[in-house]
Amino acid sequence: MTDSFDDTKASRPDSSDETKNEDSQSEPESLSDEFESSGVTDEASQPDAESELDEWFPPSTSQTDYSAVTDPLKETNSSRYAQQNGLPTKSRIPLEMVETAFLASTASLIWLINYYFPLGPILRMFFPIPIALTYIRWGHRASWMSALVSGLLLSVLMGPTRSILFFIPYGVMGVQLGAVWKRQGSWLLSIFTGTLIGTIGFFFRFWLLSILLGEDLWVYVTTQITGLVEWGFLHLGLLAQPSLTLIQALAVVAIVVNNAVYLFVVHLVALLLLDRLGNPIPRPPQWVQVLLDYEG
Repeated sequence: MTDSFDDTKASRPDSSDETKNEDSQSEPESLSDEFESSGVTDEASQPDAESELDEWFPPSTSQTDYSAVTDPLKETNSSRYAQQNGLPTKSRIPLEMVETAFLASTASLIWLINYYFPLGPILRMFFPIPIALTYIRWGHRASWMSALVSGLLLSVLMGPTRSILFFIPYGVMGVQLGAVWKRQGSWLLSIFTGTLIGTIGFFFRFWLLSILLGEDLWVYVTTQITGLVEWGFLHLGLLAQPSLTLIQALAVVAIVVNNAVYLFVVHLVALLLLDRLGNPIPRPPQWVQVLLDYEG
């Protein structure tokens, strides 16, 4: 009797269990019915949230602004576009640094070779040209850096005294020539200003060397000029004795003429050299073109 009762009880489901299962199934269904009745679904809720975020946090326009700059760079040459709009290019800065360092070392090397292996006036004509070429290609900042780097390199190789003698006047002269040539100034202007710088540099050199040697080198110059003037007076049949003022004035005139001739030769060398390098200087006067049979 007991076995049959237990079998019938196991075969018949418990009513309490059924009610629990119905309640657990009815809860999600009731929640879904409530969301459906209110008109809120998972898919519909996402656009509403995005629209609310757009109202509070509007989308930034930085991407559109950047595209206005980057699109022309893709279509056109980047360096040309940057130059037209005043923007720095990535390839300009390394190239400027390399060329400035190369031309500074070239100027230092020419001075070094001329000091230890003097070849007369041949190498002196090239002293200011590398620094002037730096100005023509990259502007005043690069040319001043080239002159300063040349002076620092020579101070390491030859000492500070000789580096100063290079910087004044040839470093400053190179910057001055490059400035006039880049602005297409006349030969008369560049030769006049270069002669002035060369004359000042000559007297600065005499002053510095006189301090270092402990002797007045200007006395030596006046002695040489006195002998030359007396020789001229003797051949002209003049019995007058040249005064000290006349001798010093003739010495200054000789220094100025020497620097003017030097600057004229530098212009001729730069005319022939820089034209072949693709950085021409202003055209010489007509009489120079006729004299050299040069057509530029």
